[in-house]
Amino acid sequence: MGKLRIHNFTVSIDGYGAGPDQSLGNPLGVGGMSLHGWAFATRAFQKMLGNDRGSTGVDNDFIERGFDNVGAWILGRNMFGPVRGAWPDESWKGWWGDNPPYHTPVFVLTHHPRAPITMEGGTTFHFVTDGIEAALQRAVEAADGKDVRLGGGVSTIRQYLSAGLIDEMHVAVAPVLLGSGEHLLAALDLPKLGYRVAEHVTTPGVTHVVLQKSN
Repeated sequence: MGKLRIHNFTVSIDGYGAGPDQSLGNPLGVGGMSLHGWAFATRAFQKMLGNDRGSTGVDNDFIERGFDNVGAWILGRNMFGPVRGAWPDESWKGWWGDNPPYHTPVFVLTHHPRAPITMEGGTTFHFVTDGIEAALQRAVEAADGKDVRLGGGVSTIRQYLSAGLIDEMHVAVAPVLLGSGEHLLAALDLPKLGYRVAEHVTTPGVTHVVLQKSN
């Protein structure tokens, strides 16, 4: 069985993974986009946008690591789109357009059923209404021995962390203060849950920290 992994999830120095007042215009909340300047600058991220530019080095290596040996993804509903409540129609198909960067089955947590959506490039969105463990089980089966990547957002990560289900988590700490929003680790006792720091490295734009769960 593969691992459940998180990669390149960026938080502010004061611990917020998203700013307040998320919306279509501010998908990461007010100020949230400022967290991700380090990632936007990398060649790997620019390649996902269809551009042939960007930096290489440590930051780029972390972006690329996030796609190695991944056979399926899990996303919280906010990571799929800004729509709240029951789906009004079938028009919203994610933030990334017709060819999302996942290229695997993606399992979206929601309280509202919806038929699967097949996109270009091998991505199919499946909507899971019966909780985080059911989503993980389906993702593990779809990954067929490869790892499952958990994309977020904050609430979804906190649920999986609290349940001790995440095997490895890469957090990038950006030199940004948000002041409010969604806090990633508040009131979570990570050592008690079995997590330890396995790796850390600082670059000019961010500090990378990798946590692993002890067996």
